[in-house]
Amino acid sequence: MKRITVIGSGGSGKSTMAKRLGSILNIDVYHLDALFWKPGWVGTSKEEQRKVQQKLVKQNEWIFDGNYGGTMDIRLNNADTIIFLNISRIICLIRIIKRRIIYRNKTRPDMAQGCEERLDKEFVKWVWNYPKDKKPEILKRLEKEKEEKEIIILSSPKEVEKFLVQLEESIDGN
Repeated sequence: MKRITVIGSGGSGKSTMAKRLGSILNIDVYHLDALFWKPGWVGTSKEEQRKVQQKLVKQNEWIFDGNYGGTMDIRLNNADTIIFLNISRIICLIRIIKRRIIYRNKTRPDMAQGCEERLDKEFVKWVWNYPKDKKPEILKRLEKEKEEKEIIILSSPKEVEKFLVQLEESIDGN
């Protein structure tokens, strides 16, 4: 477990998971939102996103968190471990609302500077529709990858916590 990508709906806990994994495994974490948004929520081009990721995946160890479907192939093709946070849409919605309250008029630690936390109708709709619109294609892709990569699907906050605790214990025990 040296090249890890964490994917899932908004609010599923990707950034938190990636940070904890980075701490446990002592591996650099790359938050795609921090890499690809500029101040004022100005996005970078797909070409720039691809260029940056193609450079970073050449490293021996890394953890990426984020979806960015147009460039996901770069991370999935180069990962040895793919973690899919298959968290219910209700939990994800509660988390994005909570996040909006906590970071009101502030920038989250896993977000680019100058991108204050926001919550708009399109994002809420994307989170709500994620299980129908995105999850089936992700599961299909993971099925294809399971022979060559470690695929970890965690379906509740309790499963996420259990996985992280077990991982930490296994490393501390060695």
